[in-house]
Order: sequence, then C-alpha cells, then structure tokens
Amino acid sequence: MHYKRVKIAAFGYELAPNVVTSEDLERRLAPVYERLRIQPGQLEALTGIAERRFWDRDFQLSRGAVLAGRKALAASGIDPNDIGMLIYGGVCRENLEPATACVVSHGLDLPADTQVYDVSNACLGVLNGMVQVANAIELGQVRAGLVVSCETARPIVEATIERILAEGSMATFKEALATLTGGSGAVAVVLAADDAVHHGHRLLGAVARNAARHHGLCTWGNVDDAAANLNEIMRTDAVGVLKHGVSLGIETFRAFMRTMAWPDGKPDKVICHQVGAAHQRTILEAIGIDTARDFPTFPYLGNIGSVSLPITAAIAHERQFLAQGDLVGFLGIGSGLNCLFLGIAW
Repeated sequence: MHYKRVKIAAFGYELAPNVVTSEDLERRLAPVYERLRIQPGQLEALTGIAERRFWDRDFQLSRGAVLAGRKALAASGIDPNDIGMLIYGGVCRENLEPATACVVSHGLDLPADTQVYDVSNACLGVLNGMVQVANAIELGQVRAGLVVSCETARPIVEATIERILAEGSMATFKEALATLTGGSGAVAVVLAADDAVHHGHRLLGAVARNAARHHGLCTWGNVDDAAANLNEIMRTDAVGVLKHGVSLGIETFRAFMRTMAWPDGKPDKVICHQVGAAHQRTILEAIGIDTARDFPTFPYLGNIGSVSLPITAAIAHERQFLAQGDLVGFLGIGSGLNCLFLGIAW
C-alpha cells in the first residue's frame, strides 16, 4: 500500500488518572508469592514495567475516546463537520452493539453523513483504522477521518489476580503474567488529505502480514466456569508469542523495507507496540534497529492494547524525539498473529 495525499494531521490522548505500580499488584499477590517462593520485584524484573494506569471504576470508554478526540480535532484544525469517517479501534468496547463509535460520534457532535463504525483486531485496531481512513482519503471518498480508542485494563487485571489467588499454581502465574502488564488510556488520530491541512506528517505506505495459525497463543474472552467464579479470562503463551511474533516481525519488516524502498539505515526512528522489555529488545535486535532509535513508554504506561503505539507516538512527538524530516516506522503487532507496519515522513 502506498499513499500520495494522506497526512496524519494530529494526535490527542488522555491518560488514566490512577497510577498502579507493579509493587501494588505484587502486594495483592503476596499469599501466592509466599507459597510459590517468588521473590517480590519479579513482575517488574520480568517485564520492565514499573507502573501502569487505571481508569476510575465507573469510567466509560466512550468518554475517554471523546476526550482524546476533542484534543486531536483541536490540534488538527479540522472542522468536525469535515470528518467523513470515524472508527473506534479498541479491544475494549462498551456493548456488543451498538458500535462504541456511535457513542463517540454523538459525543463529538459529528455530522450525519460521517461513516461510523468499530474495528476490532487486538492491539492493531487503531492502525487498521488509520489504514482504512487513509484508503478512503486516497480514493477521494472523504477529506478527513478520525480514529479513536479507549482501553481499560482494570477489570481483566483484577479478575486475573482473583484467579491467581484462587488457583495458586506456578502454571497459572506464568500464563497470567502478560495480563498483569495491562494499562489504560485513550487516544485519537486525525488523518486528512494533504490539501486540507498545512501541517502534519505524510503517511507514505503500509504493509501487513499475518501468521493466523498462531491465533491461540493469546486469547481474551468470556468463559462459562461457575467453579472459577469468573466470567473473563486472558491466557497468554508468552514464550510462543515472543518466538512466533519475532519471526512474523522479521518477515513483515523485510516486506516493509522493500515496499517503502528505503535504504539501509532507515527508518530513522521507530515506534513499536508496547509489550515489555524482552519483546522490545528481541524484536529490535532481530530487525537490526538500535534501541536508541526507539521510544518506549511501557515502563510507566504498561501495555494499553490498541492505544499503546499511537499514544507512544504522540508522546514521542511532544518530547521532540520525532523530528521534522525523520522517516518513521510504526511497527504494530497483535494477537492473531498480525503485523501492520506504517511508514511516515515526519
């Protein structure tokens, strides 16, 4: 996929207000740590994540998306009446129906001719939404579009802690470790035709690859298990995700570099999906990118699902890590397994 007339006009984001440290979670798991002789500090040591954020218990996902959307629209200078497409790309949604995007569109007072719908693809939902808006802009179907997401980790993390305490096994702890890295936040991205804005970052292209045979490595869903007294469980084969995710990442990166026709030594900077220290180190080493070219947020935000990569890009831009003229790679990977890499001229 190549684009000639699409810009990322602006980002907006909202941080959840409640900081929860890895030490906080380990204190709740103290009985299991003692029984299994796990030393305190292992959660941060194994993941590189010191803290993450949670929304208040009664916080609505649509509210977070609306707050982020308003910030992105204000920063873009795009009139909300010119938004021809709104996509909500979160893993977490308020209801099975209607689409959470409908609630967000109402909150942002978007016009009646805006295309409004949800996209669900694990941690890639926002990137997939960006590609769909970019395609519509390139085809001349819309002048501008908005992609939003709001993720909440509190319910699944708290359910997982209950499960670990109830089962008390090392196998359960290992299977649930990735879940404990989850964080919360909201993000919005405005994309527009290049003649609709005088600023922004040019989207050059995108490459997607999948290894769907590995769809069972990470699952999150409802279960019917009265004995567990839980209705939501997330299971992750962390070793398998790392192994096969890196293989898919290498394949996708090679295809990405061919598609972008970038020379060796590019991209200048990368923004990756935020999983943890081991994944960052392993994937960057595998594709030959020095860690100095990456901007991580996982140590203090954790893994915010579909929000992670775009919120990291927004913060990296604010802190001037991404400089004008940089060729930037957005390197997205999600359960499934799926990879989607975007190339941007900053």
